[in-house]
Formats: sequence, C-alpha cells, structure tokens
Amino acid sequence: MRKILTPETFNQESADAVVIGGGIIGVATAFWLSRAGMSTILVEMRDGLSTLTTTASIESFRAQFTEPAMAALAKESIEVWENFAGITGLEGYEIDLHHGGYLFLTTEAEMVPAVKETVDGYHRVGVTDSEYLTGDEILKRWPWLNPEIKAGAYRARDGWFSAHEVTQGFARAAEHARFYVRTRATGIETDASGVCAVTTDRGRINTRVVVNAAGPFAVTVGRWVGLDLPIYQMRRQRVFVAPHPKIPQDAPLIMDVDNDSYWRPETGGALLGWHDPEEQKSDPMEDPQGDWDFPAFNLEMCSRLSPFWNEVVEDLKQEDLSVYAGQYVHSPDDQPLIGPVGGIPGFFLNCSYWPGVMLSAAAGRWTCDLITGRMKPEDNPLRLSRFEEGLTTTPGAFMRGRH
Repeated sequence: MRKILTPETFNQESADAVVIGGGIIGVATAFWLSRAGMSTILVEMRDGLSTLTTTASIESFRAQFTEPAMAALAKESIEVWENFAGITGLEGYEIDLHHGGYLFLTTEAEMVPAVKETVDGYHRVGVTDSEYLTGDEILKRWPWLNPEIKAGAYRARDGWFSAHEVTQGFARAAEHARFYVRTRATGIETDASGVCAVTTDRGRINTRVVVNAAGPFAVTVGRWVGLDLPIYQMRRQRVFVAPHPKIPQDAPLIMDVDNDSYWRPETGGALLGWHDPEEQKSDPMEDPQGDWDFPAFNLEMCSRLSPFWNEVVEDLKQEDLSVYAGQYVHSPDDQPLIGPVGGIPGFFLNCSYWPGVMLSAAAGRWTCDLITGRMKPEDNPLRLSRFEEGLTTTPGAFMRGRH
C-alpha cells in the first residue's frame, strides 16, 4: 500500500492525529504516533517529504550541548540513528551513518577558558565523552589544520547521515500513517472540546489531535488557533563543493567558533556553511534562495582554520559549487517548543528548531508520549509555558546560528 499520496480531493477524512509539516520532524512524529497505534495523517504542502528546511541542512548530529533537555534529545536521537533498521523494523535499511566526529575550534587565546568550561558543561549533562583538546593535541591528530589553533572540543561519536533516507525510512515504517503531499493545510477548527478538524485545500480532516510541526511556518499554524508563538525565522545557506583530491575525507565536522563557519566531507567533496552575521530575521519562505556570492564568502571563512581550501579554490569552476537555503527557527532560549498548549485541548507543538535534523527522532517520541500520556506535561522541560514559569535554560551551545 502506498503511504505517500497526492489525493485529488477527500471528503470528511478522519484520523486520531494530524501532523502539519512533512519535514524530518513531522515525519518522525508521525512514525511514533503510528507506533503507538494511532491512525495518523500528515499533510505537506510541497511535492515531497523533507524538501524544504530538512534538505537544506548539512545532515549532521551531535550530542555536545550544555542544555540538559537538548543533550537528552540529542543522545536519544543518536541511539536511534545507530540502531535505525532495528527500531523501525526495516531490515537492512541504511541511512549512510558516519561517525566522523564534531570538532569545535578557536585560535583566540581568550576563548580557551570558554572552551574548557563548555566541555565541562557537556560532562555535567552526561555527554562525558566530549574531549577538551589543546592546540598541540589537535594538530597532532589533524596536521592540515591552522597551527594557530589554541583549543578545541571534540566528540568522536558525533557525525552525519542521510536526512532523506531517515525521513523516507520513518515514513515507510509508519504502519498506521498516511502522508498527503501537495496538500496545503489552511486552518484548524475547534469546538467546545478543543481541536476538531484540520482544513486543507483538498478537503477537511476530522481529528482531536493536531501537531504543529510546520518548521518555518509554525508561527502561521499557531495563529489558526489564536496562538502567537514567540519564535522567529532566519535564512541559512549551505554550499556543496564537488569532489576534489585536496579535501580530506577522514576529517571531522570542523566548527570555527570564532567566525561561525563550518564544513564536513561529503562523497569526495564537502558541505560548508556559515552563519552570516548580516542575515536578518525573515518571514516564512516557501522557496528560500541562496545568494550567488555566498560560496565565495563561505570558502574564505572555512579556509581560516583549514588552509587547504585555498588550494582547492584555485581549481574550482562555477559548476563545482551548489548553494542551498533553508531557515532556522529560534525561540527565546534557542530550544524547541514541544507539547500541549494550555487552553487549546488537542493542539500540540513540535517546532522551533535550529538543530531539527539532529534532534528529530527523540523530539518525535517526546511529542507522541505527551499525546498518549506516557509523559506528563510537567515532566516536559520544553513546554511552551516554561517562559511564563521562569524555567528557561540559558543557551550555552556553540554555533546556534543566532545573531
């Protein structure tokens, strides 16, 4: 039976739960709801799943967070990536998992205490295999790096995978779920008991549970039930560089904490990114575009710590570079919004991510557990009401992409 469908129209569809948004977050949520035995419909406005923000990521994961909830989501998600075929029941299914490691670096002497303290912070929340490395230790392991590097934080079990394969795997394994693409949600209906339906451009879906997993459009979905979410969007770009013999394929993901640039190897080439400080907050975008000159700036930023890029650039042609764009979504404390919303029975959040790909597996399960009652709302540290309750955590992770 095909699960990813493009219906012409439907009349009075019904489901135990409707998920709005077909990125990796929404599809992971649908998987766990299906696993819990709930009939689930996911609606996605685009032509396919994970084709907006998910596909514009560098498809990486790390456990190196200082915030307890973020670290918990990350560690649980990594266990899913490492055991994906067994957890989903898709025998032999591969997600192109690479434990290449994450390496945060600085050349600034005044940043060394901050790096040490950050690694201590990782350890305090249970990420005890993150290492503090001196400049000499770093250059011994990766001699092609800039000799001016003073310190770094490294975790070998961090890495990257195929977000496309993960998304498709979750969808295939969701036995009680249907995925409607090219189907635009247009509103949410409520009655005296709470949520009662989702309206779409193809028809109405009766349901008592709606999950807002709409990524950059989560703020729009929230307004359908009178909710003004405290979030904003920022465009982020990535660059793919075609295979080149000078790019070390055994490199970890390199993060420059001094200029917010990063890169990792990919199929003989590399994926690069940079948190441009000139980027401004933006409205939700259905088709974000990258800037033609972004690759040049990105390569320049990455070459500071990885000087071999200067040699690679000499050989590059325009067709060797591809730029993509998506949007990060930020909340006031740079952590996701997960769980029910007070005063709107049946309306649940799983949104506001800048690291959505890497946290998606556990975030989907947390959302499902809150819906089914396996997790109590008061045990959920990422509930929307945390801001009113004064329970926020000071952001401490490097490279959050916020300016």
